[in-house]
Amino acid sequence: MMYHGYGYGGGNHWGLWVLVIVALVVFWAALAWIIVTLVRHRGTPPGSIPPAPGSGSSRPSSDALRILDERLARGDIEEDEYTRRRSLIEGSG
Repeated sequence: MMYHGYGYGGGNHWGLWVLVIVALVVFWAALAWIIVTLVRHRGTPPGSIPPAPGSGSSRPSSDALRILDERLARGDIEEDEYTRRRSLIEGSG
């Protein structure tokens, strides 16, 4: 009886090698995702919402005021509407 060195029945097990390679890629990708997630959330208190990417240190109300100023400059809103909305934004910020 001849075993061909590849186990019983011989043959080329390329399908098994493909499965092993795919499993290793999935494993390392999952491990990298876990590490990146842990590093990003390190130092934030539990239950807090992390800042949005690219938000920087500017407050949302300053963006709203800038947009409101632009709308007044373009003539989209009247001065009394501008004053009312500005007081609403500054009151919430």
